[in-house]
Amino acid sequence: MSSSSSEKFEGFVINDIKKWTEFKKQSIKPKVFGDHDIDIKIECCGVCGSDVHTITGGWSEDVPTPLAVGHEVVGKAIKVGKAVKDVKVGDRVGVGAQVWACLKCQQCKSDNENYCPHMVDTYGAPYPKDVDPDETISQGGFASHIRAHEYFVFPIPDAIPSHLAAPMLCAGLTVWSPLVRAKVGKGSKVGIVGMGGLGHFAVMWANALGAEVTVISHSPNKEEDARKLGAKNFVNSNDKDWAKPLAFTFDFLLNSADMTHEFDIASYLSTLKVGCHFHQVGLPDKPIDGIKPQQFMANGSSFGASHIGNRPECLSMLKLAAEKQLFPIVETIPISEKGCAEAVERLKNNKVRYRFTLTDYDKAFGA
Repeated sequence: MSSSSSEKFEGFVINDIKKWTEFKKQSIKPKVFGDHDIDIKIECCGVCGSDVHTITGGWSEDVPTPLAVGHEVVGKAIKVGKAVKDVKVGDRVGVGAQVWACLKCQQCKSDNENYCPHMVDTYGAPYPKDVDPDETISQGGFASHIRAHEYFVFPIPDAIPSHLAAPMLCAGLTVWSPLVRAKVGKGSKVGIVGMGGLGHFAVMWANALGAEVTVISHSPNKEEDARKLGAKNFVNSNDKDWAKPLAFTFDFLLNSADMTHEFDIASYLSTLKVGCHFHQVGLPDKPIDGIKPQQFMANGSSFGASHIGNRPECLSMLKLAAEKQLFPIVETIPISEKGCAEAVERLKNNKVRYRFTLTDYDKAFGA
């Protein structure tokens, strides 16, 4: 049975990917309220590169509209399903880039629910018919409320301000997960490619995990920030032969840039120790052409990617951030039609240091 609060959901939505900066405030339909669901009144929401890739049609022109994007949500639980165990009304909680999974398959049962073949992304994804008879399309955090399964709702530690916690829920987790799965720690030498919204998190987390961090960036003006966040070394990838002194250096290379299709991949691979991994979390709009198996033979390196992270990883990341007071560098913008447009346009043009969080939700949607 549908919740009465479903009639109160409003969002700033895109209706046409050709007009991707034209946000309109209108009502949005959440899925049918289930026993494990939580309704959250949103306080703030981070703005992610994924939002821009989606509304511009960069990743796919098959975008279900109207669509409210946003998957770095922090707010207050206002309604909980009768089967919900760990969240009560009034709790400050967060939601990242996933709102549902079957929790029954092999992936879900091995703490890989972020790879569940039935997963529902936080926005733009249909719910399975057995979960929602209307197969409602999920709607994101550029909205008054969000409805999510309890497994994908995370308690936010008191020590982390909401506008700083929000970007952790996608950007932070997206780089935290591959770092911990690669067992990065004391003695590890880690290269972080790109010093943007994802990369600045990666520098901070890798340093906190005990690694010696080198940032590889084409923006030399970011060196000061990189060192403040914990980088020991900074390499300008515009320099000729930048990779030669780094041959066989890194235990793990994490690429947070979304321009990989323009990279000389062989140069990056050459910086890895034997048998080590070039890992992609920045996702370009275009395919990466020209990769040959021979490029991996000189050091037995490998190339791969990952998708967000799991619940235990998110909880451990938030715990570490709270204990060590590790916070991202964030600009805030009040949410509105104009504010959403400014955020996505500036993000598209790399005019941000280093994440945006949309705030002032009460002014836009009412208290």
